Amino acid sequence: MKLGFIGTGALSSAIVTGLKTLEGDTTSVVLSPRNEEIAASLAARFADVRVAPDNQAVLDQCDTVMLGVRPQIARDVLPALRYRPDHHVVSLIATFSRDEIAAMVGPAKRVTKALPMPMIAIRQGPTIIFPPDPDMAAFFGRLGTAIEVASESEFDALSVATATYASYFKYLETIHSWLKDNGVDDAKGRDYIASLFGALGQAPATTPDASFAHLAEDYATRGGINEQVLRELTEHGTFEKFRESLGAIHRRITAAS
Repeated sequence: MKLGFIGTGALSSAIVTGLKTLEGDTTSVVLSPRNEEIAASLAARFADVRVAPDNQAVLDQCDTVMLGVRPQIARDVLPALRYRPDHHVVSLIATFSRDEIAAMVGPAKRVTKALPMPMIAIRQGPTIIFPPDPDMAAFFGRLGTAIEVASESEFDALSVATATYASYFKYLETIHSWLKDNGVDDAKGRDYIASLFGALGQAPATTPDASFAHLAEDYATRGGINEQVLRELTEHGTFEKFRESLGAIHRRITAAS
């Protein structure tokens, strides 16, 4: 595979980093010059990563191209390029449908949507893929977990989960801030929270037959402190508001695509 990237932002950088830190990887990678700092840093770090003079040069030098441009500029950037029928185009742009991408990258016939998470840089986390594609499943399977989906509606629904990253870290920051206000050392509190929630994140894997509702019930010991926090958040409508936000994100994604 000769792999190119149109758009060199955080997600493209994470994919390249995960790929090139795999032992024995020999994939040729060509980056667009957009976001010069990130592209130059990756090229300096990895011997077989090069920065092309422009986007068209990326396409001319690769057979698989990943599109990582911002949605706001995609309609200006992508149709202006010349694609070959044999190009495999992989869109990382969650808010564009496969059909819309296909219309912008003709005459390329093979168009795939993929949505990894930033932790792909350390080869962790899932990547959803539509439509099912054995090559992309193998590629992203080396960098974490590849999940192929059969419909774009399922892809869009799963994409909504990726809108929760910042809220998750704000949740942790709230705990951290409270600990500091109550005399816990900053670094000690951060290390404790990181270790605590890192371990807690393993619970679904260690009890694969348990639903998330069952895990919540399991951890909410009757009369205990977990039960109290869960009850108070529920009574304040926290989870219902959260669900409403997920619905709003889903409407945004499906309207855009």
